Amino acid sequence: MCSGRKWENVGMYYGSFSYHLDEKGRLLLNKKFRSQLSDKVYILKGYDGALSLYDETSFNAYMAQMQELPILNNRDARDVYRIALSSVYDLTIDKIGRIVIPTNLLNRYNISRDVIVIGLIDHFEIWDKDKWEAYLSDNEEDYEIKSEKLLMKNEQ
Repeated sequence: MCSGRKWENVGMYYGSFSYHLDEKGRLLLNKKFRSQLSDKVYILKGYDGALSLYDETSFNAYMAQMQELPILNNRDARDVYRIALSSVYDLTIDKIGRIVIPTNLLNRYNISRDVIVIGLIDHFEIWDKDKWEAYLSDNEEDYEIKSEKLLMKNEQ
């Protein structure tokens, strides 16, 4: 609970799934994920080249955290505020369980038609498949060391 959010109030998303966006940028969400979502979600610039997708409750918690940033006297906070919030789109999940990812987000963040969607407890990340595979290749080797360091720090 590093961020200070109240985890009991947000979704519990995990797992990873491969998808192929259609020509309109539509993404069919996995039934496991859809069953936990209302018909409205929020998408925005994430981290490490991914897009972040939030349900309404988790997005509201994210926005509450953003409001805590000291934007009046901290340039980094203003940069984060501007970049993150200018990239937000609210999307509607259609009857089939699809969302349409805006073309400008796909282009701006170099997301191709082949994507990986991963659950990260309170939100999802949408990765270009090649970027995700490169990320895993670069980071999976140190997973155990990083995990031990972080988990031991939280136990103290």
